[in-house]
Amino acid sequence: MITAEQHEKLRGWFVGRLPDDLFESLGDVTVDREEITVVGRIPEPRLTENASDAERKAAVDSRIQEFRERTRDARVTVAREAEHRFGKKVSWGVECGGERALFTHVAAPVMTRLRQPQRQVLDTLIAAGVARSRSDALAWCVRLVERHADDWLTELRDSLEHVQRVRAQGPDGPEAQDTPPNDAPTGTSADTSDEAPADTAKDKPTDN
Repeated sequence: MITAEQHEKLRGWFVGRLPDDLFESLGDVTVDREEITVVGRIPEPRLTENASDAERKAAVDSRIQEFRERTRDARVTVAREAEHRFGKKVSWGVECGGERALFTHVAAPVMTRLRQPQRQVLDTLIAAGVARSRSDALAWCVRLVERHADDWLTELRDSLEHVQRVRAQGPDGPEAQDTPPNDAPTGTSADTSDEAPADTAKDKPTDN
């Protein structure tokens, strides 16, 4: 979880670094512990006024695929720099003609322990054919919460940002770095950072 200011700085880096002709405009830049996802808007294909829905969808899909192939080298270059700078994988997506498509992105495993009532929920989804496995059923539950609890999740994220801002003002926050070493209380660490450094991305960026 990052603060609004950190997110704005991250987005600003991409605004300044992306080639001017890559996107028509930059859309969303989202981030979590493992991944940064950059979604940009690209021009819609030109169609006749009487074009059918099938023709329109085929044209949009083709435009997205053309963009993905044509810009691969440029996106890999930016992704490599961002991964070195921020220690996170970079994934890409586009919006075109009302359609949204995400390219190859990180599927991070999440380990958890569930008691029998929770396991029974997952097994019910499997038995009903909604999911193929317990991990698939758990991912389905997360998507369901995300879809129906937007307001609650937004309020929760805002609360977390407030907590982080308050922590930053405390004795272990960044402001403590301005304190002369001789004034530091006995037994405190010289490193006042409250966050562990991000893992450095080692793998070469794949086709995003």
